[in-house]
Amino acid sequence: MKLTYLSAILLLASPLVQANGLDLNLSKAMPAIEKFYLDLHQSPELSYHEQKTGKKIADRLTQLGFKVTSNVGGFGVVGIYKNGEGPTVMIRTDTDGLPIIEQTGKSYASKVKVIDEHGAKVGVMHGCGHDIHMSSFIGTAEQLIAHKKQWQGTLMMVAQPAEEVGGGAKAMLSEGLFSKYAKPDHIIALHVSASVPAGKVSMKNEYTMASVDSVDITIKGKGGHGAYPHTTIDPVVIAARTVLALQTITSRELSPLEPSVITVGSIHGGSKHNVISDEVKLQLTLRSYNPDVRSAQIAAIKRITAGIAQSAGLNESNYPVIYVHEDESIPSTYNNPAQTDIVRNSIASAIGDTNVLETQAVMAGEDFGLYGRTDENIPITLFWLGGVNQAQYADSIKTGEVLPSLHSSKFAPDYKVAIPTGIKAMSNAAVALFNK
Repeated sequence: MKLTYLSAILLLASPLVQANGLDLNLSKAMPAIEKFYLDLHQSPELSYHEQKTGKKIADRLTQLGFKVTSNVGGFGVVGIYKNGEGPTVMIRTDTDGLPIIEQTGKSYASKVKVIDEHGAKVGVMHGCGHDIHMSSFIGTAEQLIAHKKQWQGTLMMVAQPAEEVGGGAKAMLSEGLFSKYAKPDHIIALHVSASVPAGKVSMKNEYTMASVDSVDITIKGKGGHGAYPHTTIDPVVIAARTVLALQTITSRELSPLEPSVITVGSIHGGSKHNVISDEVKLQLTLRSYNPDVRSAQIAAIKRITAGIAQSAGLNESNYPVIYVHEDESIPSTYNNPAQTDIVRNSIASAIGDTNVLETQAVMAGEDFGLYGRTDENIPITLFWLGGVNQAQYADSIKTGEVLPSLHSSKFAPDYKVAIPTGIKAMSNAAVALFNK
């Protein structure tokens, strides 16, 4: 039974499986695309530094006949290809790597090391699969140009920088992405998955990824000698009370039907055993789907921290300082149901119904959601592209061993299966939206 199940997985997930949809001859295209992938994987660049990566994307789009503009919102790239009258379909990829030392053991592993903005030497790795995204993106552009007789409209290819820090989409939009270049009627993107086998995709309607906020809290006190605590106002104690109280926001202030996460990821204060410090700093990440929940989280954090500070004897001028990193704040990703149904059906027709899975929403974030939250209210769809080697996936199911996650130093997607699947999925989704 296990062998039969594995055989079925291997067959259904194979990039050679083709139902209906575009007749894509990927056997000729894949060697060049795989070479492109390996180059990207071995030369990742951190957020806001994607200059060489952007140039590689721009050169490829230019060769295909796109009107290309580089350095949009940093090192972003916009490619426009007009193919008669019809809707404008935007396909987006992200381009930045992560400060991770790769430990996959692959012969093509990244060995890049750079000095970051803090002066530290860090490794750089495409630990979130953006190299898979870019390779599928270029492969899709190639196939749509090769099959341009089967669609009409404007194809808008957007390579976005700085996704990992939540700044790229904002920067491109603020530079007039939808006014200077084209206003899309449909926007689609894919993201490689570390929990779906290669050869398959998964998606869901409505909320699919969470909003993300980074919040800093500086708790002030009155420092002094650890042997005379009665002469101080101890910010460490205030911080401890605050951390526990913040947990009641999700559990007691918000509806249990509304997803919410408030995590204190960092706490720093003090310098010595017998010294009571003047301040303690906390760093938080907030996650939710509903914008009203996000507003309620922030309001409650401000109220609770001020209340605890007051109860400890601090006056208003010394209440905790709350800083919300609005420049890195990203909204939740809401998949437009009508558009997502079209995308789902078109992909199923291309790679087979059994290779299109229904997924659950996650509390991870993606600034792709921002493209659908502009004044234009453009429908967006993001789907997950399976990246896990099929045999490794089957072993994980059998043994219960947890697979390497996104952002793991050991995340190594099966690019030989994932990329052609991504090209087939995205190409067919785009054509379906053009011809809707």
